[in-house]
Amino acid sequence: MGSSSELFKVQTLAEAIDSLKPYVLSFYQRVEKIPLAESLGRILTQDIPATCALPHFRKSTMDGMAVRAADTFGASESMPALIECRGEIRMGEAPSKTLEQRTGLLMPTGGMLPEGADAVVMVERLEHFGETLYGVTKAVAPGENLIDIGEDLVEGEIILSEFTRIRAQEMGLLASLGLAYVPVLPRFHVGILSTGDEIIPPEQEPLPGQSRDINGYTLLGQALASGADARYYGIVKDDLEELRKVLAQMLKENDVVLLSGGSSVGLRDLSAQLIGELGEPGLLFHGLALKPGKPTIGGVVDGKLIFGLPGHPASAMVVFDTLVRPLLDGSLLNPQVDPLPKGALSQNLYSGSGREEFVRVRLIPKGEEWQVEPVRGKSGLIRTMVLADAIVHIPLDTEGIEAGKEVSFRLLR
Repeated sequence: MGSSSELFKVQTLAEAIDSLKPYVLSFYQRVEKIPLAESLGRILTQDIPATCALPHFRKSTMDGMAVRAADTFGASESMPALIECRGEIRMGEAPSKTLEQRTGLLMPTGGMLPEGADAVVMVERLEHFGETLYGVTKAVAPGENLIDIGEDLVEGEIILSEFTRIRAQEMGLLASLGLAYVPVLPRFHVGILSTGDEIIPPEQEPLPGQSRDINGYTLLGQALASGADARYYGIVKDDLEELRKVLAQMLKENDVVLLSGGSSVGLRDLSAQLIGELGEPGLLFHGLALKPGKPTIGGVVDGKLIFGLPGHPASAMVVFDTLVRPLLDGSLLNPQVDPLPKGALSQNLYSGSGREEFVRVRLIPKGEEWQVEPVRGKSGLIRTMVLADAIVHIPLDTEGIEAGKEVSFRLLR
């Protein structure tokens, strides 16, 4: 069981994530097959090879006439190349005729080219001289206005890699391969609980010293946005036995448990105590070299992840975004590889040595560039997160960034 020696040992964000990784890997070994129509936003659990060439027939990209390109060479508006039309190809039909010299077949966009054809003349370049005779007013090159067999996908090639998050375009790609069911990572079940004698539900009128629960709902929204199946368990007062009872239920019903409040050093630091008592290995870290978010705690109880997040709304949201979200959305094992957008900092940013900082910023259009403006305000203010468009990361042991410098940012909207 995690010992009290773990208390108050501040770790870096990277160290905290590394301590969690061995326990997270088992979650990524789970698989469920779901209908393709329900796969948006889900995470693939295996590489997907192309089961066939795409397209599997040569198809036109234009309305026009399938021809032999050589029959059009030298064609112009003043001297069209003459082509005899042998009929029309309809959508969804395989042509039965093979093109001979100076013959063609009319066809729609997406239609299948006949044998012997190696190009398509767009309809705007055709001149109808009557009956079956057409003139081509501009030459086409071999391969023009068509898609060849396997030009999109080659059979057997890996088209989607493990841990890819499925977007609309991936859904279309999977459909093109005939995959009606998709192997994906089951949704993480996340339970969210707010703690504290001073916290009340949103529908109640606060008395002096009381505050409506903000974090329960911000964390619920963040968990849902990360693709989790999330549930809000309400509020528990600072009572050890009541908290123990609710936590035991949450750990039974969820993969990840999030506690808001109860993570600060003090006499009522019940969360850290319970994490150490409820199961193995218990508490893994208590405190992060992070601003905002220093009083964060984290541990594992019999294979379930549990986090005590700060009570300040901005702190809790930043910690979720930097520590919890990567576990839920697959980016822990499949990190973002695309470069983050950048903009010029509008004013100096200072940071304390020995910690990394995540600064809330607004994005202001400046021509074709972005100006990055820090949102000032204490971490207890939810409005700072509402105003923020993005987060700027100041790395560990960096004292600050000067105004005018280009910085990367991660969008929050």
